[in-house]
Amino acid sequence: MLNFDSATLSQFTGTERYYRISRRHFLTDGTKYLAEQAECFWMMDAIASHLIEIGTTDWFVVVKTTVNDASALMVYEDGNGHEHARQEIPYTDFPLAEITLYACWDGEHWVIMLPSEY
Repeated sequence: MLNFDSATLSQFTGTERYYRISRRHFLTDGTKYLAEQAECFWMMDAIASHLIEIGTTDWFVVVKTTVNDASALMVYEDGNGHEHARQEIPYTDFPLAEITLYACWDGEHWVIMLPSEY
């Protein structure tokens, strides 16, 4: 990890700009910080790939990632308890035991954000 400080994540509210990671997916200031400092662009790529499969019928997706013994489980939900997908990650050195991210469809793009940026 670079200089990752999880306490810094709560300081992100809103975003000043968007960072394109694919044709239809953007990161906010907070998720870009997370991806760079926690070295987890793999997580953003996994989210983007699942959002393509989930589609845009639900414009809001909650992504809950839990880490246990260097493996992770990512669960994609609609925010009301309905699970869209799940993915097991066999190995990760992600520094947090858990994190929740949001993804919102703006009509043209998915924006992946921290809950404090919603």
